[in-house]
Amino acid sequence: MDPIHWFLDGKEDVRSSYYLEDVATEFHIQGLELDWVCVTWDADFRYSNKGWEHWSFCGDRWKHIRKEERKKYLKNAYRVLLTRARQGMVIVVPLGDAEDPTRTPTFYDETFNYLKNIGFLAI
Repeated sequence: MDPIHWFLDGKEDVRSSYYLEDVATEFHIQGLELDWVCVTWDADFRYSNKGWEHWSFCGDRWKHIRKEERKKYLKNAYRVLLTRARQGMVIVVPLGDAEDPTRTPTFYDETFNYLKNIGFLAI
């Protein structure tokens, strides 16, 4: 992702944000305000009946993040992503795939339900 093309080029350029071909991470957008933001919520920061859980995908499985510093970093990454929009935001929580043990629906369902319960509109 080239930030110059992504942020500044128009609708005719496939490298621009209009095409949604390339994604910008929290590092690319830190300090910026964008009109519209689309955030995909992955299984690394999941809500459960115990509260927020912090995970890291290593090799072929998810592992709990234990170090407080890394937990804080992950939470802050989502904070950055969720505070960039000026006009509106879309949050995508994947459905998951019951046949893929790295993306089971249970990794996403509680986060989706939490966001819905606090007032996010589900469509």
